[in-house]
Amino acid sequence: MRKQLLLLMVIGLLGTFGSNITAQEPVAEDNLPIDGLFERKHVKNRKPIPYPSIREADVLWSKKVWRIVDLREKMNLPLYYPTTPMDGRYSLIDLLLKGVVGDDPNDGRLGELTAYSPDANDEFKVVMDNEGEILKRLGAGPKTVMVTQADGTQVEQEVVQGPRTHEVKQVMVKEIWYFDRNYSRLDVRILGLCPIREYVDEDFEGAEGVEGGVLKQMVFWIYFPEARELLAQHEVFNPRNDTQRRSFDDIFIKRYFGSYIAQEANVYDNRGIQDYTVGKEAILESKRIENEIFQWEQDLWEF
Repeated sequence: MRKQLLLLMVIGLLGTFGSNITAQEPVAEDNLPIDGLFERKHVKNRKPIPYPSIREADVLWSKKVWRIVDLREKMNLPLYYPTTPMDGRYSLIDLLLKGVVGDDPNDGRLGELTAYSPDANDEFKVVMDNEGEILKRLGAGPKTVMVTQADGTQVEQEVVQGPRTHEVKQVMVKEIWYFDRNYSRLDVRILGLCPIREYVDEDFEGAEGVEGGVLKQMVFWIYFPEARELLAQHEVFNPRNDTQRRSFDDIFIKRYFGSYIAQEANVYDNRGIQDYTVGKEAILESKRIENEIFQWEQDLWEF
């Protein structure tokens, strides 16, 4: 009996000693120290859950809408931060830019995602294959700045600045709501994402000749189904649990974002709400469109 107890104690000590050694051994794939308990591989190896198949004959009703996701809202802050990549995380615009222009924006090779021009339309017809044009829309390129010299004099100097991704404050989401009689449910599918840069242009002259103004510029459109694999492999910060983090694909598929409707499909060249109303009436119009979709589903099951 004593020999058996002694043997169990020796095995336990060896197991503890071995576990301590193992706990000190893991390193990242690039042989750098791990900033955590373990190397995160779960999200990196994830694949997006495929969409269910849809037959044209099963779709009884559908409506296209365009939403604005304001990244300054508290709920949407995980999509805006970090402004520079850290802890293996990217902001949404940095990740999309990485997918469009690749890891090195200066090597001239585009990435795995296709960028579509926001100037033509949002039907994903015109491809932006000029990397310089994409970066220019994000404020990259030569800029003249005033530099103070050692003697105190100021001179103009031209510098080259990188893409100002921190100025992307909004994202437009194009989606389609539809009723599928095969599944007997109202569902939504995102079609595209378009970052919107909001910046101050000091050379801009307003209607009254006032210099300086806040301008908005649509950067590019991304076809969402094409970007899902990239979005599913990158984490988004979870304020409640550092271990259980969602992916960007989870955020959009599970609707973990705040937004408001800015446009619906209409006969007037799909004009936006801001083209025919402003102020409080624009907010009410956005709510009316949203309520119309909600009431359609409710009325469907009314007896």
